[in-house]
Amino acid sequence: MRAYRHILAAVDLSPEGREVLERAQDLAQRYGSMLSLLHVIEPLPVDAAGEALLPPMSIESELHDTAEQKLRELADRVGLEPSRRHIVMGYTKREIINFAEQYGVDLIVVGSHGRHGLALLLGSTANAVLHGAPCDVLAVRI
Repeated sequence: MRAYRHILAAVDLSPEGREVLERAQDLAQRYGSMLSLLHVIEPLPVDAAGEALLPPMSIESELHDTAEQKLRELADRVGLEPSRRHIVMGYTKREIINFAEQYGVDLIVVGSHGRHGLALLLGSTANAVLHGAPCDVLAVRI
């Protein structure tokens, strides 16, 4: 089995995100890989006219600040340096894949919730990442 050089832990900052990061960190230590942590803030909902349903600037700023604090706490638990922590705004599936392509990630680690059918195995985000990623994907059952 080839060693991974760059592992990406993509987390949603739920309590289960810690399991995803810990699994990614374990693999990074095992392979001597670089580890990056990514959280994606989804765009605010809009109405039919394309107008934000919430005041965008203050809400987006609050979302970013909250995400930054939670991501820092999560990363500090495993000693991940600030330059390896990333927050982006956009659509989760697309941004995970974009990050992997842009930064040469060769393993993406995501969480997977139990559901039915293929979603039972992966979940919608994990499933979309699996089918669109330029690299291996590990879905951690959470």
